[in-house]
Amino acid sequence: MRCRALLLCLLIVSFASVASAEELPLLVEESFDGDLGRWQTSDPPGADPTWTIQSIKLKGVGETYARAMGGSKYEPPYRSPWNIALLKEPVVGDFELSVRVQNTNYEAGEHRDLCIFWGYQDPAHFYYVHLGAKPDPHSCQIFVVDGADRKMITDKQSTGTPWGREWHQVEVRRNVETGSMEVYFDDLETPLMTANDKRFTWGRVGLGTFDDHGNFDDFKLRGTAIEPIPDAAQMPNETMPND
Repeated sequence: MRCRALLLCLLIVSFASVASAEELPLLVEESFDGDLGRWQTSDPPGADPTWTIQSIKLKGVGETYARAMGGSKYEPPYRSPWNIALLKEPVVGDFELSVRVQNTNYEAGEHRDLCIFWGYQDPAHFYYVHLGAKPDPHSCQIFVVDGADRKMITDKQSTGTPWGREWHQVEVRRNVETGSMEVYFDDLETPLMTANDKRFTWGRVGLGTFDDHGNFDDFKLRGTAIEPIPDAAQMPNETMPND
């Protein structure tokens, strides 16, 4: 009887977890088959483009994706990534973000990276994960920018991001009540990195890189949209002006 009761409890917890994940509505689905109209990039309009839509054919079938090309002239107020594309809306609290990524800086060293951003309130307040090739205090960590240079807040450390030349699946999951942040890389059952922090309970999400180049496709955002949008998230600013 105890075994049956234990099994029933495990099933209930399992179903509850699935139901909880399904409760987050799909807010944005982006395959980058048009333009970057949904996105705000860190370099201003009229500058040399640092983000483009690329198109290729695979076995006769066309495929498009967003490409961060590097060469950004953006100068953030504090040490943090500078090649950024922020989703203009919605602003979210809890969320689950998934995207396919490919780092194309094949000859780069330990800091070869792509980045995912969340809780973005302004250029001085946000979280991001740096998916670097090898971990150190400035690479392959979850960071917070809070009115100062980026600060590592990783709890569960990664052994490194196995980039290679192929595409990879990345997911970021955020629970603002618990402060939980989980980053997944290909293995969507076991997080590559985790952190816990409650200082930013809402914000925009984004894609990018510190100083590399790479590709993004099949972006999906599930989450809780924040309404009304906080004023700080609506206001254009001098360093990211192209709303």
